[in-house]
Amino acid sequence: MASPTENKSDAIEAAAQWLARRDRGLTAKEQDEYLQWLRTQPAHAAAINQLEKTWSALDHLSEWRPVHSQQPNPDLLAPARRRFRAWASPLAAAAVIVLTAALWLQIGAHSRHRQAIIHPGPERMVLDDGSVVELNTGAKVDVKYTPGERRVQLLSGEALFSVAKNPQRPFIVSAGTLSVRAVGTAFTVALNREAVSVLVTEGKVHLDEAPAQTGDHSTNALVELSNLVAGQRAVLAMPVQQPVEASVEIPRPVLQIREVTPVEIERALSWQGMRLEFIDMSLRDVVYEFNRYNKRKLVVADAQTAAIVVGGNFRADNIDTFVRLLNAGFGVTASVRGNEILLSRAR
Repeated sequence: MASPTENKSDAIEAAAQWLARRDRGLTAKEQDEYLQWLRTQPAHAAAINQLEKTWSALDHLSEWRPVHSQQPNPDLLAPARRRFRAWASPLAAAAVIVLTAALWLQIGAHSRHRQAIIHPGPERMVLDDGSVVELNTGAKVDVKYTPGERRVQLLSGEALFSVAKNPQRPFIVSAGTLSVRAVGTAFTVALNREAVSVLVTEGKVHLDEAPAQTGDHSTNALVELSNLVAGQRAVLAMPVQQPVEASVEIPRPVLQIREVTPVEIERALSWQGMRLEFIDMSLRDVVYEFNRYNKRKLVVADAQTAAIVVGGNFRADNIDTFVRLLNAGFGVTASVRGNEILLSRAR
């Protein structure tokens, strides 16, 4: 069983790593992991606060100028003598080394120029009928429209389809052996070596499967599987490639369907849309950038809240996740006033 000292040391080491990542800018996935880590144990938030106070003290060194002496005061920032005894433990010494390394990483991060970086969204295709396809990194599609149907084959990767409504001309996406039929809806399809997955975010779709041996997606060859509605995800395992001479029949993969929460949908679509990356910017400037791309406006209540330094990588149209991060990491509360969200730091 770990001792209290070991637990505290582990928390400090993890906190140092998170601070280093936070200063260079968290990705969307890292933001979720960071928030989860903070919620797991009270000791985690305490470790972050402890290291931030240490960094604040070291920040004073930037104001030192050798006007009266070429050597800094040896007592500058020196800890109390009684604290040296705690370093006799090898574990405590290791924690100090980790902390020092993390702080040097932060010195490099703090020397960077404060800025906002705009990352364009994924590749966006507007099809002849007005339907929109957004391609995640590495995704490829083949579009074949006829007078009777609109067909798109997903060759690899993941894509989001926002379908223009036309009941007389169905919209069909084929991926592996799966066929997704829609009229007017929005859904994602992801294809890899192991499985095909479909997530419906609006409306509903119909799922069919083509025989594995032919891969024929013609209407007559399809086997009906299920309907899928908004808030549901379906996963169909790819058929196992079996040698021709094998006599053992492999059972057909089972279609798995489950409900997904709004948070899971948000996370699944985190690659979509333009992103804003902030490097050591004040909340006042960050709010200005967010407000350029959203109808709902963020408003900072006071100068103290506006001066909070923020860093990270966020979807430009997802202010809700940003507000949650402010609350968890900085104690900033949000209150809704019509079409505005007022941000204020808890007193």
